[in-house]
Amino acid sequence: MAKKMYSAELKIEIVQKYLQGNVSAKQLAEKYHIGSKADIQKWVAAYRENGVSGLCTTHGTYTGDFKISVVEYMHNKGASIRETAAHFNIPSPQTVSKWERIYYEQGKEALCEERRGRANKMKVKKPRKPKENEDLLAEVQRLRMENEYLKKLNALIQEREKLEKPTK
Repeated sequence: MAKKMYSAELKIEIVQKYLQGNVSAKQLAEKYHIGSKADIQKWVAAYRENGVSGLCTTHGTYTGDFKISVVEYMHNKGASIRETAAHFNIPSPQTVSKWERIYYEQGKEALCEERRGRANKMKVKKPRKPKENEDLLAEVQRLRMENEYLKKLNALIQEREKLEKPTK
């Protein structure tokens, strides 16, 4: 399901009505057919932190250093994900949440890696490692020795049968 886009003018109007204190976020969401009251709360937080420019969201790319500073700000200040997103004018709190998870699971350096786009599903054929080649050569040599042993054993058995066979 595609996410609805709302104009900056509509956001400003809704935020101003909310800040007047006469109506709740839930009532505004129902009146203006906004997805949820959480959207309005996000707009209010962005407006309080950055003013009107906080409601004019632009989606862009962020540097690894910026992502690290966002997560460290949130950790050092004890700010919530929503507050941090509003402070840095990041349109989606889920983005901050994702950065935090990557930071704590994989380390700072992982935030500097480009992660957009689809993952490569095609398997790259890797050349066999020399260890695998050595193992295969050792197995071939062992099988050859086993084959020679069985041939000699078979020859000895046939020779014994000839000797034991009574002559006519």
